[in-house]
Amino acid sequence: MHYVPRILVTGGAGFIGSFLCERLLETGAEVLCVDNFFTGRRSNVAHLLDNPKFEVMRHDITVPLFVEVDQIYNMACPASPIHYQFDPVQTTKTSVHGAINMLGLAKRTRAKILQASTSEVYGDPEIHPQTEDYWGNVNPLGPRACYDEGKRCAETLFFDYHRQHNVKIKVARIFNTYGPRMHPNDGRVVSNFIVQALRGEDITLYGDGEQTRSFCYVSDLVDGLIRLMNTENDVTGPINLGNPGEFTIRQLAEQIIEQTGSKSQLVHKPLPQDDPRQRRPDITRAKTTLGWQPGIRLAEGLKPTIEYFRNEIAEMA
Repeated sequence: MHYVPRILVTGGAGFIGSFLCERLLETGAEVLCVDNFFTGRRSNVAHLLDNPKFEVMRHDITVPLFVEVDQIYNMACPASPIHYQFDPVQTTKTSVHGAINMLGLAKRTRAKILQASTSEVYGDPEIHPQTEDYWGNVNPLGPRACYDEGKRCAETLFFDYHRQHNVKIKVARIFNTYGPRMHPNDGRVVSNFIVQALRGEDITLYGDGEQTRSFCYVSDLVDGLIRLMNTENDVTGPINLGNPGEFTIRQLAEQIIEQTGSKSQLVHKPLPQDDPRQRRPDITRAKTTLGWQPGIRLAEGLKPTIEYFRNEIAEMA
């Protein structure tokens, strides 16, 4: 009899989570998607509901969950400043209590568990590009700390459960990711710029627009996450997953204007507090350990992303 793994994806109706559920179903796995629908959307997984191996459960991971699974991808947490600053206490609880609950589940079921950590653990970095052994430069008291420190604490919990209880852990540090199914109002730079360009509004650049980001297309990222989950037990991470191609925010805006054919103008506003000036992953570890590197260039990945937002805006009209 063919063994079918049972896989739990928390935050499975979110932007990245929904693509992950889709890809895992393609491998023949049974997938339980758990989401409290704070930022996740039913429409992201609606096309999967007819699959008999797919199940959706409305649940908040700050409350313990009792299910039987072989693998856990812990993706649940609002990931854009607008959403995670809306209820900062709940954001920290999702990262910390959520990690404790999911690690407890992994310990009981002997499941492998992967934590979707973030490049934000590096804060506003003093070294560039960022390697996994860099401890970061995070303001623990600022408005972004609920997310940055919540994710840092979750990593601590993962490694302590690994040392203390032999839980099989994987930690991925995810850098800026974009693609269809991003939330139109998530305040992130790619979705912001595309929505502004499609509506013919001014495109807002914070600061001088020379701060840099690296943009990874969602299918590349999902491939990295699955490769990390399927490594041997001695591979714990953390491993950076992101695209090392570095662009200024101004270059991103100009590319989006060009691809949308928009008449939008660029306008400048002050830089938000603790906004990192530079962000680029060193992916040497992902290349050597996972045989992974992203293959989709920004110009290529923007096409389906813009098309998705064009349809979203038409439906909202």
